[in-house]
Amino acid sequence: MDHRLFMIALALLLGMIAQSLGRRTGIPGIAILLGLGVVLGPDVLGVVHPEQLGPALRDLVHTAVAVILFEGGLALDLKSLRKRGSSIRRLITVGALITAIGGTLAARYWMQWSWRLCFLFGALVIVTGPTVIQPIVRRIRLLPRLATVLEAEGVFGDAIGAIVAAVVLEVVVDWHGDAFAIGALGLLSRLAFGTAAGLVGGFFVGALLRSKRSIAEGLENVFVLAYVLVLFEGSNLLLPESGILSITVAGLTVGNMGIQRLGKLRDFEEQLTVMLIAMLFVLLAASVRTAEVVSLGFNGLMTVLTLMVVIRPIAVWASTSGSRFNLRDKLFLSWMAPRGIVAAAAASLFAEVLLASGESKASELRALVFLLIATTVVVEGLGAKTVATLLRVRVPISGYLIVGSCGIGLALARLLRKAGETVIFVDSHPDAVIMAEDAGFSAIHGNAMDSEVLRMAGAGSRRGLIALTSSEEVNMLVARKARKEYKLGNAWVALRRGHQSITPLDVEKEELNVLFGQTRYHEFWNIEFERGFATVEWWKPSKVTRDTIVELIEQSVDLFLPLACGIKERVLPMSKDCGTKIDRVAVAIAGGRESRVHKWMEQNGWVLVG
Repeated sequence: MDHRLFMIALALLLGMIAQSLGRRTGIPGIAILLGLGVVLGPDVLGVVHPEQLGPALRDLVHTAVAVILFEGGLALDLKSLRKRGSSIRRLITVGALITAIGGTLAARYWMQWSWRLCFLFGALVIVTGPTVIQPIVRRIRLLPRLATVLEAEGVFGDAIGAIVAAVVLEVVVDWHGDAFAIGALGLLSRLAFGTAAGLVGGFFVGALLRSKRSIAEGLENVFVLAYVLVLFEGSNLLLPESGILSITVAGLTVGNMGIQRLGKLRDFEEQLTVMLIAMLFVLLAASVRTAEVVSLGFNGLMTVLTLMVVIRPIAVWASTSGSRFNLRDKLFLSWMAPRGIVAAAAASLFAEVLLASGESKASELRALVFLLIATTVVVEGLGAKTVATLLRVRVPISGYLIVGSCGIGLALARLLRKAGETVIFVDSHPDAVIMAEDAGFSAIHGNAMDSEVLRMAGAGSRRGLIALTSSEEVNMLVARKARKEYKLGNAWVALRRGHQSITPLDVEKEELNVLFGQTRYHEFWNIEFERGFATVEWWKPSKVTRDTIVELIEQSVDLFLPLACGIKERVLPMSKDCGTKIDRVAVAIAGGRESRVHKWMEQNGWVLVG
């Protein structure tokens, strides 16, 4: 039996369990992965021994980083980047330089290392971590201007920082009179070549994706994955260490070409990234001895704190000087600089090279980088929501996003708007968008399964999403996607009467709400509203229990449509979870049914209030 393959498989499985646990608890997944790696490693259970993988671990890390940074570039919006371009450029240049110098001096002062080891540490801590920052930003609903800067700094900072660190390693390991000049030339050539290769490679694969005849339907995702790996390794073959920038630029290029089939590719790349991070962090954390981290002691902790509370604020203030960021913005940017997979991978690989060259403190370098990763991820990750709330840099929650502009949707939107809620529609049909705009609502033409469309609609700042298209499958997928990506507190799924592809039980298992509490005849009600036959009335119950609401929902299927429930000043879409605190219900009545509905409502203890 090949124990190495079992070790990789085990790390992957347990890593994914840790990621899932992190999403459910709100604890940064990487913090759990680091702890898991230590537990599985030689110091505790002794199940995972990364050193047994030999050079294969290095190849695995290189491949994973390529996929991770391509996905990071793919998620960036060029329009948003342009708005904050000056601050982003200065953060990844001036800010990176300040961080490198500060990290070098901090290590020299506190750790008393040799200058070459301090220079390497300074180069390693330039990077932040897009795979850490992005989940945090989405979870706390950070203001877009700050989210854009942090995500861009993470993606580009990782690519540029990795190249800088590789060049510094070459210089300090093989130092001679011309080493600095050669290193500077090598850095510039890698940056230039990586950017050019990424632009050309990105436009080429983007053109293939645009053409429906170029790649067989259903194979787009795996084709792009194979292409990314070839671009990465090909760039490195032509100019070592240039691949990391080329695939980052390629991802940014593809992500901003307006390709219709990009939504599935983004989801595929995101899942791959989560999987690879889960596996790699377990393996890399297991390669660090607990005793090495503990031996760093007070001086190691002070080095980390110096980077967090002194160097990071200086870098942010210098990079955002003269920008439109206010004091609160700068304070939050100063708080957020968690390190991620690139720092961990580079530290592990550099430790191997330094040990081979006779550097006795190479293991300390790796241990200090992992201490920095663990501290920043845990402290900054867990404290991000509290800090963002205190600084008032979170997007306020308000309004609803309705997917599917139709007669029912517009009627429900009018009720919500009258209660003071903002409503925005998303629909893939131009005529439906025009209909929503004619009714006085904001509307976006696009596919709600596209993450970019949801972002444009402000999904992260909404009280909830109402999926009201003619397809139950689409409604379910959109609601699930919005809950997953934007942590929406509520999502409602519309189900059509007579269709059994998705049942109310299926919706409830996903912890979603069934819109209107039950399957409904949506086509009938859409026609009633669009022709102006339906009327909406508010009714107040004489006594409210859960059975009262359930009975209203169940008995109304063939008689009327319960649209919304009112709780004091608030109005919510109707569902079985409206609860016993409601004080009124809005019901839609089809033309000619008024007397029947009034009779039923009065017999069951309801009073007409408007």
